[in-house]
Amino acid sequence: MRAAASQWESEICKGAIRAGMTFQQKVWAVTARIPRGKVVTYGDVARQLKSTGYRAVGAALHCNPFAPKVPCHRVVGSDGKLTGFAMGLAAKKRMLEEEGIQIKGSKVDLGRYRAAL
Repeated sequence: MRAAASQWESEICKGAIRAGMTFQQKVWAVTARIPRGKVVTYGDVARQLKSTGYRAVGAALHCNPFAPKVPCHRVVGSDGKLTGFAMGLAAKKRMLEEEGIQIKGSKVDLGRYRAAL
């Protein structure tokens, strides 16, 4: 998968979606647009791609070959809960806190930190 992803690496890391990209590559490109100190939900990413496949978004982010340039740690559950991160939720929490995002319990305040895509 890395070889196929490499062909598009520059475009993905710029947040550009191009014809010929796979769903996973498009997910990574949308995720690359999330600014530091902000989060989006899996559903937000799916909606950007005109999809209802928020679980497919999670699967794509689980095998993100461009982290941390493509910041999959900035994607949270629909209620702001920290979910699914290949490096573990403690690492996700630490990375978000390092960006200035406050986490209460295991949730991010989406009203305060949600990015517009």
